This record gives sequence, C-alpha cells and structure tokens, in this order.
Amino acid sequence: MSGFPTVAELAAEEDELQLARFTNDDAWELGSALVATARAAGAPVAIEVARNGHRLFSAALTGATPDNADWIERKANVVHRFGHSSLHVRQTWVERGTTFEESSGLDPRRYAAHGGAVPLVVRDVGPVGVVVVSGLPQLEDHRMVVAALRAHLRR
Repeated sequence: MSGFPTVAELAAEEDELQLARFTNDDAWELGSALVATARAAGAPVAIEVARNGHRLFSAALTGATPDNADWIERKANVVHRFGHSSLHVRQTWVERGTTFEESSGLDPRRYAAHGGAVPLVVRDVGPVGVVVVSGLPQLEDHRMVVAALRAHLRR
C-alpha cells in the first residue's frame, strides 16, 4: 500500500524514539498530550499508555467505541510479542510478500498487526511498555503516537 513507511524507516524511527526514562508522570504527560491532539483534531480515538503490563493512562474520546479497547489490546500484544511497533510488524510481512494474518500463525482475535501501537523503549534498558491509539486509519493512529513521542522527547 502506498504511503506506508518501509521496515528500515520504521526501525530508524524506533531508534529515534528511545527515551532516557519513563515514569508514571511521563505516562500521564504523554497520554494527556495525545488526548489534547486528538481533541483538537476531533479524532474519535481511544488511548492507552502502559508500563510493564500496568495501565498508567487510558482515555476514550467522543466517538470511540468499545471495539477500540479490543484493538488496543490486540495491537499491544503484537508489540509485546515482537518488540517493534505494530506497523513495523505489519510492514515486515508486507515486504515479505504476504500478510501478518495469512502467515504469522497467530490468533487474529489476540493479535492485530495494524498501526497504532509503539513500544516505549528506555535507552540502555530496553522495552518497558507500550503506547497505543485506536480509532483512525492505522497509519494515522501510528503517526499520532509518533508525533506525541517526538514532542515528549523534546520537552
């Protein structure tokens, strides 16, 4: 699909987005920034920020549905299993000439390789959590998370 970044571009993005630390306060700030961005855009999204399996921030904006919570869980499961963003995992399969659903052998009721979930990686520590947006087309979900992480890194 045109417009989607390559696996190499997504890997470079993940390296760029590594954090110095990630606290409960950081989760609140990141989640709140995502809410502000989504509200300003009128985006009907659900947002979750978790560290080590502990949900630290969760919000469902006007227009979000209970299905978004399911998508969040399934996207986060992909990040936890593969250690990369859900879009990175999706594109890995696409670049192999197949799809995640066709070839991964994983239950699609538990795993969704669709953009919107990005690992929270602390530099020199490794993955500590995940931030997920659900409710927009998958590339827009992914871009919203990436923009929020970039802004968080600049503060």
